Amino acid sequence: MTERQIIDATVDFVKNSLAKAEGGHDWWHIYRVWQLAKKINENEKGSQIIVELAALLHDIADSKFYEGDEKIGPRKAEMFLQELKVDYSVKEHVVSIIRNISFKGGNEQRTFSSRELDIVQDADRLDAIGAIGIARTFNYGGFKNRSLYDPAIKPNLTMTKEEYKNSTAPTINHFYEKLLLLKDRMNTTTGKKLAEDRHRFMELFLEEFYKEWNGIK
Repeated sequence: MTERQIIDATVDFVKNSLAKAEGGHDWWHIYRVWQLAKKINENEKGSQIIVELAALLHDIADSKFYEGDEKIGPRKAEMFLQELKVDYSVKEHVVSIIRNISFKGGNEQRTFSSRELDIVQDADRLDAIGAIGIARTFNYGGFKNRSLYDPAIKPNLTMTKEEYKNSTAPTINHFYEKLLLLKDRMNTTTGKKLAEDRHRFMELFLEEFYKEWNGIK
């Protein structure tokens, strides 16, 4: 198969696999990350096939929808790439990216590093912030039946990986526990630039949210 045929087959696979996924982790999340990864890669010059495949497959089985099983996503991606007879080194690189892309509370050290991981991780993090990030956050909060905000429950900025995975805190807390942290954790020069406006939009949203919550306007 040509690289274009591999990408096309992967798009079809992901669309079918995520046809009934939660709205913040569905095909359209993948599509946006894929487009952002390609945009970032124009400047960062990673392997195009690895960047595209990793972006397309990075959330093929998000652990939060599989009782916290972090192995199912990489395993599912690996099996699919084997079926396509993708080059071994490409397959291994893509699977390593999927294993290491997740935020996981922000306190985990990577066990693998590459330019392509930097690019795809930035693309995934960009889709978690800004207007889209706000929409996704509240969509998932509704999916989990979480409250919007509770002034009595403060954000936990020192969560362990397990605490992060098992958190049931109000949705607003997620801004402080993850979203507002991402701008300063971008890997690439391009990702950092793209994050600036999205970060500021979230700050403006929160300012307005608290004014309306407290009946100031």
